[in-house]
Parts: sequence; C-alpha cells; structure tokens
Amino acid sequence: MSERVTMPALGESVTEGTVTRWLKSVGDSVEVDEPLLEVSTDKVDTEIPSPVAGTLQEILVEEDETVEVGADLAVIGDGDAPASSDSDEGGADDSADEQAESPAASEDAAGTQEQQAEAEEEATAPSTAEDEPAKKPQAETASTDEGQKVQMPALGESVTEGTVTRWLKAEGDEVEVDEPLLEVSTDKVDTEIPSPVAGTLTSILVQEDETVEVGADLAVIGGSGGGSASAEEPQQEAPKEEAPKQEAPKEQPAQETQESASSEDTDDSAQKDESLPEDGEGGDVADQPAGQSAPSTGGESAATQQAPASGSSTSAPASGDSAPQDASKYVTPLVRKLAADNGIDLADVQGSGVGGRIRKEDVLEAARAKNAPAEQPSAPAAQAPAAQAPASSSTPPRGMESSVSPSKRGTREKMTRLRKVIAQRMVESLQVSAQLTTVVEVDMTKIARVRARTKADFERREGTKLSFLPFIALATAEALKQHPVVNSSVEGEEIVYHGSENLSIAVDTERGLLTPVVKNAGDLNVAGLARAIADVAERTRANKITPDDLSGGTFTITNTGSRGALFDTPILNQPQVAMLGTGAIVKRPVVVTDADGGETIAVRSMMYLALSYDHRVVDGADAARFLGTVKARLEEGSFEA
Repeated sequence: MSERVTMPALGESVTEGTVTRWLKSVGDSVEVDEPLLEVSTDKVDTEIPSPVAGTLQEILVEEDETVEVGADLAVIGDGDAPASSDSDEGGADDSADEQAESPAASEDAAGTQEQQAEAEEEATAPSTAEDEPAKKPQAETASTDEGQKVQMPALGESVTEGTVTRWLKAEGDEVEVDEPLLEVSTDKVDTEIPSPVAGTLTSILVQEDETVEVGADLAVIGGSGGGSASAEEPQQEAPKEEAPKQEAPKEQPAQETQESASSEDTDDSAQKDESLPEDGEGGDVADQPAGQSAPSTGGESAATQQAPASGSSTSAPASGDSAPQDASKYVTPLVRKLAADNGIDLADVQGSGVGGRIRKEDVLEAARAKNAPAEQPSAPAAQAPAAQAPASSSTPPRGMESSVSPSKRGTREKMTRLRKVIAQRMVESLQVSAQLTTVVEVDMTKIARVRARTKADFERREGTKLSFLPFIALATAEALKQHPVVNSSVEGEEIVYHGSENLSIAVDTERGLLTPVVKNAGDLNVAGLARAIADVAERTRANKITPDDLSGGTFTITNTGSRGALFDTPILNQPQVAMLGTGAIVKRPVVVTDADGGETIAVRSMMYLALSYDHRVVDGADAARFLGTVKARLEEGSFEA
C-alpha cells in the first residue's frame, strides 16, 4: 500500500510552492515526520516531513519545479521501490556520466540503499568535479567556482530585506546540511538561516548589523577537506555517518518541544492562580503539556529565538561517538542566552533532553543551585510578610524575573531590529490616530467558579490549561459582532468594517512584544479559543511563528494583569481602531445587590477592562457600549468549558 505526499498549504494566501531540494532519494527508507524535501513559497522556506514510514518509491516533482497546493509530490510505500524508480535513477546516473566521470555512478547502479545515500550526500555537498554525482546540475545552478553561495531568503510576502544579526559560524568552520549558519532579523520575524550544503565556510560576504535585500549573497561554502588523504576518509566513512545525520532533524523538534513546555511551566509557577493568561507582559497563555507541541516542519532552523550567544567556531560533530557531547553543541540560542545571563558554563551542565541535550530547565536548575547560598539568609525575612498578607493576589510574586538581565546595569547596547520596529510603530501609532482609553470594572466571580470547577477535566480533555483569557476572548468576539465599529479600520477616507473577528493576542517574548492572530475567533467556543491561543503563543515564544500568523488581525487583546497590573492604557495596533487591556483579577470587598434589591458587602473577584480606541472612528459612547456588552457577558457567567 502506498501513500502520496502532497504540497501543503503553507500560508493563508499561499497557492503554490517550489521544490528546492529533495532530502531523500528514490529507494531510501523514511520515518514518520522525518524531513523529506524542502519547499519554498513567497512567504516561507520550510521542510516537508513524511506523513508515513516506508520507502520513497517515486518522486513526482523535481527540484526547482513549482506546483499548486495539494499537488502530489512523491509516493511512499511499505515495500521495495518499483523497477521504474531504478530506471529513473539510472537515467540520472547516465546524465551525470555525460558531464563528468564519477566513481559513485557505478555504485548507484548496484542499487543498494547505502550507496544511494552516499551518492545523495555527495550530490548535496559541492566538491571537486571528479567527485560530483547525479544531482550536480542543481548544484551548478546555485554555485560558482568558489563554492555554493548562501543567499538571503524571502521570509515573508512583504519582506524585501533582512539584517544579519549574528554569525553562528566563522570563516574556516565546517558546516553540515541544515546546520544553523547565521541569524537574520526582518520587520516580521527573527530566524536562523541554515546551511544549504555541507562543507567549509570559506567567505562571509555580509557582516553583522548589515542590511541586504532578499536574494543577496551572504556567504560562500566550499568543499570540505584539506588534502587528498583527508578527503578520502570522510568519503569512505559516509555510510556510517549517514544514520546520525538522518536522525538529527527528528531529535531537534522534540527538544524544542521540551524546551517550550519547560518555559511555559516556569512562567506558570511565577504567577498567582487567578492571574490572567499571557499577553504582552505574558503569563500562562501557552501553558500546556509537552505532548502538545507546535508544528515542527521547519526543523531546527525555524525554531530559534534571537539571543546573544558565543560566535563559536566549533565545527559540527562528524560522528556519533559520544551522544551527550555532540548534543551539547546543538544548544538553542534561548538556552545559550539564559546561560550567559546567569553566568553558567554549559560545559558544566548535564543535559536532561533527548540525546543529552541541555534544556532551559537544566540551566535554570544550575542557576538556582549556584545562587542558593546567597538566597538562604533572606529566606526567613521573606516568610513574615508572606504570612501577614496571604490574600494579596494582585501583588507580583517576589523575585519576578526581569526581561533584561541585571548584568546589563551600567552598559550600553545597540537596539535589535525587532525593538527598532516596535519603537517605530508605537510612535507612528500615536501620530496616526487620536487615542484615548475608557475603563470599566467587571465582577469575574462566576467565571472564576466555572474555571475552578472545570479546569482539571478541561486540561485532560483538551490538552491545554484553562485560563481566564478564552472566556474574555469569547465575550469580546461576541461583542465585536454587535458593535462592528470597534472591529473596523481606516483606509484613506473610508471606514472598513471587517467581516470576521480576527483577534491579535499580545505575547511577551525574549525578543520583544509580538501579536499573533487567532483567525475567525467569532466562530470558536471556549475550548477552541483556548487551544488556538495556546498554539499561537507557544509558537511565538519558540520563534516558529510565520508572517501569516502575525498579520490580518482586526482587534487586539493585551493582558498586563498576569504580572499584577490593575489596568493600563494600551497603544493601538495599527491599522486597528481598538485594543482591550485586561487587568489582574483581585479579590476584594464590594457592594453587591441581591435579587430583592438589598445591598450587602461581599468578597468578589474583580477585574478592570481598559479599551483604548481611535476617536477618529469610535466615539466615547461606542466604547462604553462595547465594554458594557463584554462586562454583561462575563458577569453572566454562562459559559461551557
């Protein structure tokens, strides 16, 4: 039985994709979710994983061919490759023989899987003309006499340029296929650029902090090896090294998932139970079990966060003799930054991740162990005030970590590209629109009771934690349908009333504030919103978010309450005309009117909702009516979770 691999939809407006490179050849065995090929669109470059385990029987779309979404790319079966595949491969060998005599051609004719894998590895890496195998035509089109050029990819539909923020390799370093080579920042995403081939980084053409256009040459990678003797040894050992190389892409997404889950657990433990979930100053929006991971089709190269790490020239491991040592070299930028901020030497940290990889949790544990003696004297003094005020849920937890390391005191650093973009857009927003804020107070007691009663069952059923934010998001989406002026935007001298409720959710990341979008939020229930918010928040923190995920929002929700703030006055996310800020939920005495009209004083869970809006379009009465609708829906408390 065979399974067809089709071109997936890689973005809302993406209708086609180009096959840039096949990572497997006909006859190779593949595992479930193992990277099969690389695809490029006008928005993103990514890997396509295999949907099933089996043998790659047929490749239907060749490299550099463009096909529509849904088109068949390959056939994977559970048996041996058909005879037609052998003949096709033989034709490729003949073509290679016409260009250059290749020792690998006769080996390919033998048809063994190990020899095919070796031929594929040699085809991917530029080498001498004597050693180039069947896939050399593809390498010729993208290479020069010096070697393979690495170019600035298109990282989004409207992205025309990018800034090199950090080189992860130095000239003379050895690199493997898909090993992160440099970090690039645009006005939409920060990401790593992987090496398209294996070899030696011979030349860096664009220095750090330089901005170049899409398609510009960034570096040159030449063939590895310094002499004939050294060149022969890797060629002979290639079949042995192939296995670990194929396993690496599968281990990396698993590690990223564990790191993401570890990060979320840490965030969750740092706040009160009644704090709202994550937003721009983030709490636990993305809290969920490690089993619910974000899509990992992008592999290691797509799962990076901007972080200053050592520009080490350590070459990539060439063999799997020591798994923990090799794994430690693949430390993510997030972990490297965390270790640097806390003064932790990664060589002294024992990794608990897959293959001995070092996770964020391992670094945090090492930091706690390092600082434990200094913290002990202050512990008794901290216990007394805690005992005196146990009900102060609005007070931020003691020792809350800052987004900027204390080691930065007395220093100066250049703004990151993302911080420059945020600064520019915030100032522009205040210049473009007439902004003001209206605030109401909401009794969240009924919602708190619903959440307390159902959150355990909800987490088991849905695989994500139930916070207050999905209830607020649902009430907001319903109110936007009743008050379309709040869900509008200004284009020239026209007001555009949007036909759907696309909620931008502010997410606090180490790189800065980002607003991924939950599309068609008005069509979702509490469970659907909880899953969607957790998904976009997790992928945003892990830097797996795409430009499509950050665009198309019609209304924004931002929550500073998760860090104890009662309310704020948000700056609008242009071109939107309104943004809702959610404050901390605080238990305090309030006057309550009973059914008979009597008044009593009771302890209730109270929250402030602050709506910033554009007075060019939205009047104060419109804002008050919208907030009144949201308030009534929340205080009613009739939600199914």
